[in-house]
Amino acid sequence: MDAIGKKDLDATERDAFARDGFLICENFLDPDVALQLADRFDRLFRGDFETGLYPDEWNWQEGRDSPHRTRQICNGWKADRHIAALVLSEEVGRLCARLMDWPGARIGQDNVLWKPAGAASLGFHQDNSYVDWVVPPDYITCWIALDDTTAAGGTLEYARGSHLWGRFPPLGQFHAPEDYRAPLEAAARRCGKDLAIVPVEVPRGGCAFHAGGTWHGSGPNRGNGPRRSLVSHCLSARARFHESNVGYIYSRYKRFGSCDMDESFFPILWREDGYRSPFLENYCVDL
Repeated sequence: MDAIGKKDLDATERDAFARDGFLICENFLDPDVALQLADRFDRLFRGDFETGLYPDEWNWQEGRDSPHRTRQICNGWKADRHIAALVLSEEVGRLCARLMDWPGARIGQDNVLWKPAGAASLGFHQDNSYVDWVVPPDYITCWIALDDTTAAGGTLEYARGSHLWGRFPPLGQFHAPEDYRAPLEAAARRCGKDLAIVPVEVPRGGCAFHAGGTWHGSGPNRGNGPRRSLVSHCLSARARFHESNVGYIYSRYKRFGSCDMDESFFPILWREDGYRSPFLENYCVDL
């Protein structure tokens, strides 16, 4: 049995994504494999990196940060090849490209997210607010649950149809805000829109895809267990660096004199002509 299920998107699912800005799938990753990946989180956040490389962002460290904050690592794929096997998987890339009607998809950034019981919220935001260093400045995200998720457990929440409101600058605090929905409510008021908030309640191994303009966030974890997830933020396979806009972290990978994105740092996961960055075959472990 393949750890990652193959999925054919039908017209109803494509229409739902275009209308709502998200698509929720209850079955995507084998639940036993999801648990094995979740078991790697403890060593990752202790700084025990399998490859010897630090991730690009390491926002929570044991002994330094509050145990009540959500723990996040960005580009954990560089630090752990098991994480890489999922967030850089061909199927993630294929589905992201199909939903966006792109000729292919490449990774822009991944997230390793761990919200322990009692941990605080993450503020509502649009992913596209943070990607003006790329042309075209559009993300699609695949969010994969490694634990059963519930509304009370601080699961991901979407504002239905909010990808149609336009692009906003960052409007609020991301980590542990006092009111995690305040930026969303401010955006809705500006647009004269009513809110329809949908929690992503899926079993371990379920996933959700959302457009880069879709407002999303998550409340505090009032449940008894952790909420761990792996996230792939994908760009078009044709994406290039912006000539002048700078992302203070990821523009460090821009070569002087070129706007091409180096596949060593932004590998192509899937392309409709069958291409996939060659190093991934040997880099990613088998799940």
